[in-house]
Amino acid sequence: MAAPQTPPDIPAAVAALRRGDVIGLPTETVYGLAADAGNVEAVRRIFALKGRPADHPLIVHIADASNLPHWTTGASPLALRLAEAFWPGPLTMILPRSARVPDVVTGGQDTVGLRCPDHPVALAVLREFGGGLAAPSANRFGRISPTSAAHVREEFPGGVDIILDGGDCEIGIESTIIDLSSGEPRILRPGRISAARIEAVIGPVAQDRSEHSPRASGTLEAHYAPRTPLLMLPRAALEKEAREQGALGKRVATLGVGTIPRGSSGLALPEDAESFAHGLYAALRQLDASGQQLLLVERPPEDPAWDAVQDRLRRAAAGAEADDDSP
Repeated sequence: MAAPQTPPDIPAAVAALRRGDVIGLPTETVYGLAADAGNVEAVRRIFALKGRPADHPLIVHIADASNLPHWTTGASPLALRLAEAFWPGPLTMILPRSARVPDVVTGGQDTVGLRCPDHPVALAVLREFGGGLAAPSANRFGRISPTSAAHVREEFPGGVDIILDGGDCEIGIESTIIDLSSGEPRILRPGRISAARIEAVIGPVAQDRSEHSPRASGTLEAHYAPRTPLLMLPRAALEKEAREQGALGKRVATLGVGTIPRGSSGLALPEDAESFAHGLYAALRQLDASGQQLLLVERPPEDPAWDAVQDRLRRAAAGAEADDDSP
């Protein structure tokens, strides 16, 4: 993908950040709501805009690994090797926080999530700003993440004065999160960077949360959800469900892998995992806005390449189900 041109209003965005304002910031994963991570009141504005619970920690975005000592006391050899291998890029490391990190950023925990985004606009802002930016996804809490500047404007009409347009996000789903804060390295959220790629750099990693794992962004059971109820089903079951719901007069749209499932209407995304992930949130937003009563999503292949997509769809289904107040 060709790199988007750097917006000319970066100086204005940096000035806004220094005033304690919140801006819309593109990254290679999704768009974020960014504020000065060292400014408690600015970070609180993010929570207020999103409607985010105060104990749900944020990820701090930094310009490069040389900034790690400011934010963590635990820049271990493993962390430095991962930073060298994958930064800038879609990998968030959970590390012991330094005393400089405000409690509001970490949800009161002793750990902090850190990553260096691989997007020319985000990096230009970080370098000119000269500090860390707390930047969760630019959506209402629990809803579908935005992958374009237009999505951010739709989500916060009039609520965010500066939204830097860096084009559509290349990856389209959030970063891999790995916990390096204690004991065995452990993946808390799958993403573009797979466990296999991480293990090639640092050796074995666990791939499920433990009772001692810290809270981390995007790991609640219900998340990334449309407002329309959503079911994820294998293709045969999806086609049957679409027929039955249609016979009952229910408005149904489907999201298929490769092709639109037989006898249904909706959208299809490519059959390879990375391309499907790239288009997933935009497709869910389009279907959610189409006035349907039910969204049916084809279950992707059971393959490690699809782990991150499976994770997002499972949480989206749980979130839409939690909000379904229909009889």
